[in-house]
Amino acid sequence: MAWQKSVVALAAAVVLPLTGVMAGSSVAAAPEGDVSASALPLGSSAAVNGQLKVCGVKLCNQAGQQVQLRGMSTHGIQWFSQCIKTASLDALATDWKADVLRISMYIQEGGYETNPRKFTDMVHGYIEEATKRGMYALVDWHQLSPGDPNHNTARAKTFFKEIAQRHKNKTNIIYDIANEPNGVSWSRVKSYAEAVIPTIRAEDPDSLILVGTHGWSTFGLSDGKDINEVSRNKVNASNLMYTFHFYAKSHRDSYLNALKTVSSQVPVFVTEFGSQEASGDGPNDFTMANKFITFMNQAKISWTNWNFSDDHRTGAVFKGGTCSGNSFAGEGPLKDAGKWVRNHIRANR
Repeated sequence: MAWQKSVVALAAAVVLPLTGVMAGSSVAAAPEGDVSASALPLGSSAAVNGQLKVCGVKLCNQAGQQVQLRGMSTHGIQWFSQCIKTASLDALATDWKADVLRISMYIQEGGYETNPRKFTDMVHGYIEEATKRGMYALVDWHQLSPGDPNHNTARAKTFFKEIAQRHKNKTNIIYDIANEPNGVSWSRVKSYAEAVIPTIRAEDPDSLILVGTHGWSTFGLSDGKDINEVSRNKVNASNLMYTFHFYAKSHRDSYLNALKTVSSQVPVFVTEFGSQEASGDGPNDFTMANKFITFMNQAKISWTNWNFSDDHRTGAVFKGGTCSGNSFAGEGPLKDAGKWVRNHIRANR
């Protein structure tokens, strides 16, 4: 949840061109041009499922069949871009068999606002790399502090206009326009969404859009609000889902019950969760986490786990120092949380 605010900034990664990327190099700025839908690997999840559409309260593929995406979120790309490179992305797509890569671009905290051109180009690059591997690219506008997304409305419009212009012909792009609104009413989040979404739709009328809910994307539960408020006052937009976040050691049955309730009312995508405390650290509670996973699988709720890095916290899937090398496949490089989530992504593939 809000634990990201305590991360100590690492040295910013040098932005390198994608052309000629070697196995050990970080992925960064994209070349001009586009990887079209036809470039998706034959048989990959994004190629088979194609353009995603909301059907009732579920997520469906281009054939109208219900689908569940399972994958990983990057850590903040201003700190851990060294973990997102050719070898790690190959492992995520082929060894982990992930459907989706959530690209976590912070806005403040040394992120987008410090260098919009650099970070926009980094996201372009990650989108292309996910596409080459047949994964969905979930572009996460990782606003966190301040918690009112309206603080970043102008920045969001600028960023998403360019992203949508370049990638509108892809069938594997997902836009997440507000990570974890907090300390703000649902009506304020809704007004932000209805201000930003038309900017995307002017360029890309079809792709899936996600919006975070108040209370750090808990439908207001973490703020003590009525979780049914969203269903009573939905965002006026098409092909839209709402996001829910949880950390199983801290967020117990009340959060699981909330997820069950809200996902029966509106379309829900769990874009961030962990088996640890809300700090992203501390002991894993796999028993509680498995309760969430079991329900999400039964209800076909798509999810991305936090996070695909070698940060020292227990919620980072790789052991310390892994990202300086090129060995990411199998269980060897993984912490306990990494082994657990890899197994759940690979299940029934």
